[in-house]
Amino acid sequence: MRDKKIFVGRKIRAVRQHHKLTQAAFAARLGISTSYLNQLENNQRHITAPVLLALADKFSVEMRDFAGGDEDRLLADLAEAFADPAFGGQQPAPQDIQLVVQNTPAVALAVLSLHRSLRQSGERLAALDDTIERSGVLVEPTPYEEVRDYFHYIDNYIEELDRAGEALAEKLGTGGGGQLTPLTDYAERRCGIRIVIETGAAVGGTLRHYDEKTRVLRLNSRSGAATNAFQIAHQIGLIECRDMIDAVAERADFHSEDAAAVCRIGLANYFAGAALLPYRRFLEAARELRHDLDLLAERFGASIEQVAHRLSTMQRPGEQGIPFFFARVDRAGNITKRHSATKLQFARFGSACPLWNVHRAFEAPNSILRQQAETPDGRRYLCLATVVTKPSAGFHAPVQTYALSLGCEIEHASRLVYADDLDLARDTAFEPIGISCRICERIDCHQRAVPPLKRPLTVEPNHRGRLPYSF
Repeated sequence: MRDKKIFVGRKIRAVRQHHKLTQAAFAARLGISTSYLNQLENNQRHITAPVLLALADKFSVEMRDFAGGDEDRLLADLAEAFADPAFGGQQPAPQDIQLVVQNTPAVALAVLSLHRSLRQSGERLAALDDTIERSGVLVEPTPYEEVRDYFHYIDNYIEELDRAGEALAEKLGTGGGGQLTPLTDYAERRCGIRIVIETGAAVGGTLRHYDEKTRVLRLNSRSGAATNAFQIAHQIGLIECRDMIDAVAERADFHSEDAAAVCRIGLANYFAGAALLPYRRFLEAARELRHDLDLLAERFGASIEQVAHRLSTMQRPGEQGIPFFFARVDRAGNITKRHSATKLQFARFGSACPLWNVHRAFEAPNSILRQQAETPDGRRYLCLATVVTKPSAGFHAPVQTYALSLGCEIEHASRLVYADDLDLARDTAFEPIGISCRICERIDCHQRAVPPLKRPLTVEPNHRGRLPYSF
């Protein structure tokens, strides 16, 4: 457990209520006084190691559940929301935000939802202005952001789908290279689906097309075996795990049916990833190969992106892997996929920090870049970045290129092959990075694009430094 004080009153109360115990009975089981337990539950005292050990021993709780990961995500997102100019600079003090997150996380999520709605309303007004001026079409916000946040806050781990995908892999004897044939046989034999892998210009950019009437699944030969195996597993998930997927989407309680529909696709993708990279087998291989992305991709017949994304989901209670962050970034710096099981949180709006090595990956194809980075909160990370290119549909077709980022806190770096020749103890080896310019507090950053939103600016006409202002 870290040196910082951790307040987890809400989680302790949830454990007690789950076991239907009074404060007196619960305190007796833990070997503490009732008044002390009351103070813990009301976040008047921080949890100590003896109490944490007693919780683990008497009630079989996972110590990692009390590490505050979800609170860190809420804190980062709420601080970014309050930095919005819409709040008129009336940002609560950090300790006040922390109290809200610790004691009333539902209120914190409600504020984030309200802030999202406020931003969307502003975007609608801006689009309406543009429509009036240009006689264009009003573009409604997509539900992808809501679904992305949902996966973000559940640690990108869905227990029932993860185990269902693992069960399918065990049934097929896959979880290694050459998964396309076993999945094709299973889909045709058990699901009544005929698989057709098409070639030629008529396929275009289509990856997967399923005809419910004829039960024919058409795939693109250009996609490669790893992608086609994933698409078959996806379709199996939609058919065999439909009730499970619907139940998870219903529990998420989205604001629109569009968001629920997008989530179902994401859940089927999750099942596919769990089937191609079954949890225990993949975790054992990751440890054996010291998280070498190329070797893992080769062993499981998967793509680098599939492997990197799967590493960020290894959060099964009692069997956790290294906590990784994962992101996919386009050339403009927009984060199209994101998840963090670490303290590092990504910007929910705008582009990522330009000092992050993920941007340099576009300049070095066919290689994995390494970066020892330090965020403004003093935490240090080993960041990996590489470029992936999606297969094109011919000479005239556009090519999709993304940079992938995968990383972990420096305390886990020695378990990665990529850290073997790095000096992890030298302070000057770590480059300063942030989340995004709009919420970054670094004063002397030479790559700052915009000033921080929550800080007043000073403009001195007779002096010019790196920036035309100071704050």
